[in-house]
Amino acid sequence: MRYDHVHLRGFGYVLPERVMTSEAIEELLEPVYRRLKLPPGRLEMMSGIRERRFWEPGTRPSRAAIGAGRAALDRSGTEPREIDCLIFTAVSRDMMEPATAAFVHHGLGLKEECLLFDISNACLGFLDGMVMLANMIELGQIDTGLVVAAETAEELFESTIRALLADENLTRRSIKSTFASLTIGSGAVGLVMSRAPEEGESLPRPGLRPGLRLLGGACQARTDHSNLCQGGQAGANVTLMATDSEALLQKGVETAGAAWGRFLTELGWRAGDVDVFFCHQVGRAHARLLFETLGIDPAANFETLPFLGNVGSVSAPITMAVGIEQGRLAPGQQAALLGIGSGINCLMLGVAW
Repeated sequence: MRYDHVHLRGFGYVLPERVMTSEAIEELLEPVYRRLKLPPGRLEMMSGIRERRFWEPGTRPSRAAIGAGRAALDRSGTEPREIDCLIFTAVSRDMMEPATAAFVHHGLGLKEECLLFDISNACLGFLDGMVMLANMIELGQIDTGLVVAAETAEELFESTIRALLADENLTRRSIKSTFASLTIGSGAVGLVMSRAPEEGESLPRPGLRPGLRLLGGACQARTDHSNLCQGGQAGANVTLMATDSEALLQKGVETAGAAWGRFLTELGWRAGDVDVFFCHQVGRAHARLLFETLGIDPAANFETLPFLGNVGSVSAPITMAVGIEQGRLAPGQQAALLGIGSGINCLMLGVAW
């Protein structure tokens, strides 16, 4: 996939105020740790996650996404009436029907002619949403679009804690499948995308800069491993997920390795041409193996993992938003967004400023 006319106009994000440290989680699980003789500090040591954030009770994904969408509109200097398409892309949803995008559309006061829908693809949803908007912009179907995601990890986290405390048959081996559920966090992110001006063409309004350009990307699927991470409703107000973390790590990175060469070829890049990487962050071991496999300098990776944890579909884009905010990506540089989702799916996107 290649794009010539796609402008990433501006990110916006919202972080929950409630902070849950890995130490606090281990205090909640103290009876389990004591019975299984697990050493304190194990969760942070294995994951690299010091803390993650949770919304206040009762926060719907749409409410958080409205906040992130409003921030993206404000920071990009975009009026709600300019948005031609809205895509909501998180794993978390308000309900089965209608689409969560409908609530976000109403909350942001977008025009009635705006196309809106949800996309769901595990942790890759937001990057997929970027591709959908880019395709429509490139084809001339829309001028400006907004992609948003808001993950609400509270129910999965709380259900996992209750299940672990109640399971008297739990062993050091059986507890491994719940480890990934203890690394998750909540957050929301939005991105305004629009048609980039042609050379010499004036921008939509004075004061706007061409900024970031989405150049293209590559994808890879290994759906023969779709059994490695599965989750969903296990009863009323109970959501649980079972993950073979070791196998998912290995197969996910293998999939990324297969996509990496095609990604570089598609954009005409070499590995050293990428100034900074913004990745879907799962854990310390995942990042280490990923960069070893791709032959990338770990110093080029900008991470939010230690203080945000695994924020699902929000992870890679919010990391890029924070990186831009902190000056990690600057004019004249190139960046790569790398996403790996259960399924297994991999999507890599290249950006130039």
